[in-house]
Amino acid sequence: MRRSILALNAGSSSIKFRLYDLSASTELDLASRGSLDLGDAPRLTAKAADGELQCDRPLAADASRDIGPDIGIGQMLQWIENELGGRKLIAAGHRIVHGGREFVDPVRLTPTIIEALDRLTPLAPLHQPRSLAPIRALAALRPDLPQVGCFDTAFHRTIEPLVSRFALPRHYEADGIHRYGFHGLSYEYVAGRLKQISPDLAAKRTIVAHLGNGASLCAMREGKSVDTTMGFSALDGLVMGTRCGAIDPGVLLYLLLERGVSGEALQDMLYEESGLLGVSGISGDMRTLEASDDRRAREAVELFAFRAAREVAALANTLGGLECLVFTGGIGEHSAPARKAICGRLDWLGVAIDKTANSSHAALISRADSKVEVRVVATDEEGVIAHHTRKVMEEPG
Repeated sequence: MRRSILALNAGSSSIKFRLYDLSASTELDLASRGSLDLGDAPRLTAKAADGELQCDRPLAADASRDIGPDIGIGQMLQWIENELGGRKLIAAGHRIVHGGREFVDPVRLTPTIIEALDRLTPLAPLHQPRSLAPIRALAALRPDLPQVGCFDTAFHRTIEPLVSRFALPRHYEADGIHRYGFHGLSYEYVAGRLKQISPDLAAKRTIVAHLGNGASLCAMREGKSVDTTMGFSALDGLVMGTRCGAIDPGVLLYLLLERGVSGEALQDMLYEESGLLGVSGISGDMRTLEASDDRRAREAVELFAFRAAREVAALANTLGGLECLVFTGGIGEHSAPARKAICGRLDWLGVAIDKTANSSHAALISRADSKVEVRVVATDEEGVIAHHTRKVMEEPG
C-alpha cells in the first residue's frame, strides 16, 4: 500500500490537484495531476506523470443542489481510492491565499486555525473563501485525514518595513494594514529552481514575473523577497485578467461619494470586471485578445505590457539593478508576444531577447549580449504544497 499526499490549489471555478506517492527514500513521486472543473460543465480530469490520460468524466450532479467543492472532492477521493488503487492518503495540503501576520509558515490545520483564517476573509474577499472551501469539504468527508495550509503571503515575510509600509496614520499599520504580497508559493518554487540551475544564478538581483489571470512581480535577492507589486490585497500592482491593478484611490472615492457606486458593486467591478476584460470589453483571457483584430483588444494587451515593464523598472530600483528576469505563470510561460512586448520596453536596462528562443518558449531566451539574463520557468505550486505538507507531517508532535 503506497502512502500518498494530495496537494490542492483552489481557483475561482476549478481546483487543480496533484497526487504524490512517498517513495522509500521519502521523495515525492508524482502519481497523478488533474483538475476539478466546478463551472458550467463540472468535470474531473487527471493524467499520469507521463501524460497518459487516467480520468476524464463529468461529475455526477446532486439533484438537490449545484456541484460544489464538497461533491467534487468527494468524487475525486472515490476515484483515487477505488480506481487508482493501492494507495492510502496520509495528508492533504492546500494553497491558502492569505495568512495575515500570524501564519508565516506551513501549519497543520485545526478547527481553531481554520476559523482564524476565515477571519482574514475581508483582506481577500474572493480568494480566501475559495481557499477554505476544499479544506472544509475534506474535513467533512475525511475527518481523520491531516490537512496542512501553505500560505501565498508567507514568502514575502522578508520584505522590510520601509517597503511594506503605507503612508497612513501609524496606528493602521499596527492593525495589520500594510503590504503583504501574494503568489508566494510560485515565487518560492522559482527561487528554488534557480538555485538548482546555478547557485550563482540564484544569488543575482532577480525579478520574477508571475503572469496569469492574476499577475504580480517579485524582486528577489539571494532567493528572498525584497519587494513585490501586490500589496494589502490581490488587487494591487499589474493589470490582470479581470482585476485593475494599481489605481489612484481618488478614483475609488469619486465612484463611492459622487457616482453613488456601492461598496459591493465597487468590489465586484475591481475584482471581476476590470483589467484586460474591462479595457478590451471582449475577454480577460490573453489568448483571446492576442488572436483578436479588435483595436480594444490590442490596447488592453499594450496596457498590460506597459504596466508590467514599468513595475519591473520600479523593482529594479529596489534591487539597485537587474541581473535576471524570469517569466512564469500561464501568460509568462506561454505568451511569446507578451514577453517580447515587456522586454522591448526594458532594452534601456540592457534586456535583449532572442526572437527564435522566445518564440519556441526556450528556458533561456536572452541573447548572448544581453546584460540581463532572461528565463522562462514553469511554476509548480502544487509541488511546493506537497513538500511543505510532507515536512509538517514529519515534525514531532
